[in-house]
Amino acid sequence: MKTAVYPGAFDPVTNGHIDIIERALKLFDKLYILVGENPQKTATFSPEERVGMLKESLKKHNHRIEIEHFNGLLLDYVKKKKSNVIIRGLRAISDFEFEFQRAQFNREFAKDVETIFLMTKDDYAFLSSSIVKEIAMFSGSVKGFVPAIVEKKLREKFRK
Repeated sequence: MKTAVYPGAFDPVTNGHIDIIERALKLFDKLYILVGENPQKTATFSPEERVGMLKESLKKHNHRIEIEHFNGLLLDYVKKKKSNVIIRGLRAISDFEFEFQRAQFNREFAKDVETIFLMTKDDYAFLSSSIVKEIAMFSGSVKGFVPAIVEKKLREKFRK
């Protein structure tokens, strides 16, 4: 069975993330979606909320995905899942620079782990969780940018 790990903060999950997940599922039998922490940012949603939104957004793929929170090193999680592939989504050249450096670092410590980069659809090339939260914070519509459950949770979170 071919497996891969798709890590991210998913704070919150966007349609760009969903696009990468669905495209990764065309390449792998099983996808482990890792909800991680970004120590340089304060999360808007708890890990449990983010896992819940992902599960709701991806329920049609439940038989091929596993979604969980992990607070530790990505390579430890990859080894725990007996995988050797990391999926990373790219929107623009600026993403590539950051992700390339991270992939090289990971390879230094785990030579058998490969990183595969998937380009998101053009429709989502501008999309980020940060932009979505900013729009929602000022009562703007995020419809079409996030799954319905995320749109609902954002309205609840930023209700004034």
